[in-house]
Amino acid sequence: MAQTDHNGLDRIDRKILSVLGDDGRISWRDLSERVGLSLTPTLRRVRRLEEEGFITGYAAQFDEVRLGGAFSVFVSVTLDRQGQENLDLFEAQIRGAPEVMSCFMMSGGADYLLRVVARDLPSYQTFMTEFLTRIPGVARIQSSFALKAVAHRSAPPLE
Repeated sequence: MAQTDHNGLDRIDRKILSVLGDDGRISWRDLSERVGLSLTPTLRRVRRLEEEGFITGYAAQFDEVRLGGAFSVFVSVTLDRQGQENLDLFEAQIRGAPEVMSCFMMSGGADYLLRVVARDLPSYQTFMTEFLTRIPGVARIQSSFALKAVAHRSAPPLE
Protein backbone atom coordinates (compact mmCIF):
# COMPACT_ATOMS: atom_id res chain seq x y z
CA MET A 1 0.00 0.00 0.00
CA ALA A 2 1.28 3.47 -0.84
CA GLN A 3 2.41 5.60 2.09
CA THR A 4 0.18 8.62 2.72
CA ASP A 5 0.95 11.97 4.32
CA HIS A 6 -1.03 13.73 7.07
CA ASN A 7 -3.66 14.79 4.49
CA GLY A 8 -4.19 11.23 3.26
CA LEU A 9 -2.33 11.92 0.00
CA ASP A 10 0.07 9.38 -1.41
CA ARG A 11 2.99 9.91 -3.79
CA ILE A 12 0.78 9.63 -6.88
CA ASP A 13 -1.81 12.09 -5.53
CA ARG A 14 0.97 14.61 -4.85
CA LYS A 15 2.40 14.01 -8.35
CA ILE A 16 -1.04 14.64 -9.90
CA LEU A 17 -1.36 17.89 -7.93
CA SER A 18 2.16 18.94 -8.87
CA VAL A 19 1.63 18.30 -12.60
CA LEU A 20 -1.76 20.08 -12.59
CA GLY A 21 -0.22 22.98 -10.66
CA ASP A 22 2.33 23.40 -13.44
CA ASP A 23 -0.10 22.80 -16.32
CA GLY A 24 -3.83 22.82 -15.56
CA ARG A 25 -4.58 22.25 -19.26
CA ILE A 26 -2.64 19.03 -19.60
CA SER A 27 -4.63 16.30 -21.34
CA TRP A 28 -5.88 13.45 -19.16
CA ARG A 29 -3.83 11.03 -21.22
CA ASP A 30 -0.62 13.05 -20.77
CA LEU A 31 -1.35 13.41 -17.06
CA SER A 32 -1.77 9.66 -16.67
CA GLU A 33 1.55 9.06 -18.47
CA ARG A 34 3.34 11.62 -16.28
CA VAL A 35 2.10 10.03 -13.05
CA GLY A 36 2.56 6.45 -14.20
CA LEU A 37 -1.05 5.23 -14.10
CA SER A 38 -3.51 4.25 -16.77
CA LEU A 39 -6.20 6.75 -17.74
CA THR A 40 -9.14 5.45 -15.65
CA PRO A 41 -7.34 5.34 -12.27
CA THR A 42 -5.84 8.77 -12.96
CA LEU A 43 -9.26 10.26 -13.68
CA ARG A 44 -10.68 8.60 -10.55
CA ARG A 45 -7.93 10.15 -8.46
CA VAL A 46 -8.42 13.61 -10.00
CA ARG A 47 -12.18 13.45 -9.34
CA ARG A 48 -11.52 12.38 -5.73
CA LEU A 49 -9.01 15.22 -5.26
CA GLU A 50 -11.65 17.64 -6.58
CA GLU A 51 -14.44 16.19 -4.40
CA GLU A 52 -12.25 16.29 -1.29
CA GLY A 53 -11.33 19.95 -1.95
CA PHE A 54 -7.63 19.53 -2.71
CA ILE A 55 -8.32 20.88 -6.20
CA THR A 56 -10.60 23.90 -5.90
CA GLY A 57 -10.68 24.99 -9.54
CA TYR A 58 -8.75 25.59 -12.72
CA ALA A 59 -7.75 28.99 -14.04
CA ALA A 60 -5.74 30.62 -16.80
CA GLN A 61 -2.73 32.74 -15.86
CA PHE A 62 -2.48 36.12 -17.54
CA ASP A 63 0.34 38.46 -18.42
CA GLU A 64 -0.66 41.37 -16.18
CA VAL A 65 1.72 43.83 -17.87
CA ARG A 66 0.35 43.13 -21.36
CA LEU A 67 -3.19 43.51 -20.03
CA GLY A 68 -2.51 46.94 -18.58
CA GLY A 69 -1.24 46.16 -15.09
CA ALA A 70 2.30 47.45 -15.31
CA PHE A 71 2.56 48.17 -11.56
CA SER A 72 2.31 45.57 -8.83
CA VAL A 73 1.94 47.32 -5.48
CA PHE A 74 2.02 45.67 -2.07
CA VAL A 75 -0.14 47.66 0.30
CA SER A 76 -0.13 47.30 4.07
CA VAL A 77 -3.38 48.50 5.61
CA THR A 78 -3.95 49.15 9.29
CA LEU A 79 -7.47 49.64 10.62
CA ASP A 80 -8.31 51.97 13.49
CA ARG A 81 -10.17 49.14 15.29
CA GLN A 82 -10.03 45.39 14.78
CA GLY A 83 -13.59 44.58 15.80
CA GLN A 84 -15.37 41.95 13.71
CA GLU A 85 -17.70 44.53 12.16
CA ASN A 86 -14.72 46.62 10.94
CA LEU A 87 -12.93 43.56 9.60
CA ASP A 88 -16.04 42.35 7.77
CA LEU A 89 -16.68 45.77 6.24
CA PHE A 90 -13.09 46.14 5.04
CA GLU A 91 -12.99 42.62 3.57
CA ALA A 92 -16.32 43.11 1.75
CA GLN A 93 -15.06 46.34 0.18
CA ILE A 94 -11.76 44.75 -0.88
CA ARG A 95 -13.48 41.74 -2.47
CA GLY A 96 -15.29 44.16 -4.78
CA ALA A 97 -12.14 45.93 -6.01
CA PRO A 98 -10.87 44.42 -9.29
CA GLU A 99 -7.45 46.01 -8.80
CA VAL A 100 -6.87 43.86 -5.70
CA MET A 101 -5.29 40.62 -6.87
CA SER A 102 -4.89 39.18 -3.38
CA CYS A 103 -5.57 40.20 0.19
CA PHE A 104 -4.31 38.58 3.37
CA MET A 105 -5.18 39.26 6.99
CA MET A 106 -1.84 39.59 8.76
CA SER A 107 -0.29 39.44 12.19
CA GLY A 108 2.29 42.01 13.17
CA GLY A 109 2.32 45.68 12.27
CA ALA A 110 -0.47 45.86 9.68
CA ASP A 111 -3.87 44.22 9.64
CA TYR A 112 -3.94 43.40 5.91
CA LEU A 113 -1.51 42.99 3.05
CA LEU A 114 -2.88 43.55 -0.45
CA ARG A 115 -1.34 43.03 -3.86
CA VAL A 116 -2.78 45.64 -6.18
CA VAL A 117 -2.24 45.87 -9.93
CA ALA A 118 -2.43 49.27 -11.60
CA ARG A 119 -1.81 50.50 -15.12
CA ASP A 120 0.50 53.30 -13.95
CA LEU A 121 1.28 55.50 -10.96
CA PRO A 122 -1.67 57.88 -11.51
CA SER A 123 -4.01 54.87 -11.71
CA TYR A 124 -2.70 53.57 -8.39
CA GLN A 125 -3.02 57.03 -6.85
CA THR A 126 -6.67 57.14 -7.96
CA PHE A 127 -7.30 53.68 -6.52
CA MET A 128 -5.73 54.72 -3.24
CA THR A 129 -7.35 58.14 -2.87
CA GLU A 130 -10.76 57.41 -4.40
CA PHE A 131 -11.25 53.92 -3.00
CA LEU A 132 -8.88 52.64 -0.34
CA THR A 133 -8.74 55.76 1.85
CA ARG A 134 -12.54 56.01 1.76
CA ILE A 135 -13.16 52.62 3.34
CA PRO A 136 -14.41 53.33 6.87
CA GLY A 137 -11.94 52.32 9.55
CA VAL A 138 -8.75 52.56 7.47
CA ALA A 139 -6.20 54.30 9.67
CA ARG A 140 -2.90 53.82 7.81
CA ILE A 141 -1.75 52.75 4.34
CA GLN A 142 1.81 51.94 3.35
CA SER A 143 2.63 51.15 -0.29
CA SER A 144 5.64 49.27 -1.65
CA PHE A 145 6.17 49.00 -5.40
CA ALA A 146 7.46 45.73 -6.81
CA LEU A 147 10.49 46.21 -9.02
CA LYS A 148 10.58 42.72 -10.53
CA ALA A 149 8.71 39.45 -10.15
CA VAL A 150 11.21 36.75 -9.21
CA ALA A 151 8.99 33.71 -8.55
CA HIS A 152 5.30 32.88 -8.79
CA ARG A 153 3.85 29.49 -8.10
CA SER A 154 0.31 28.22 -8.30
CA ALA A 155 0.83 25.33 -5.89
CA PRO A 156 2.75 24.76 -2.67
CA PRO A 157 5.57 22.20 -2.54
CA LEU A 158 3.97 18.77 -2.90
CA GLU A 159 6.77 16.26 -3.28
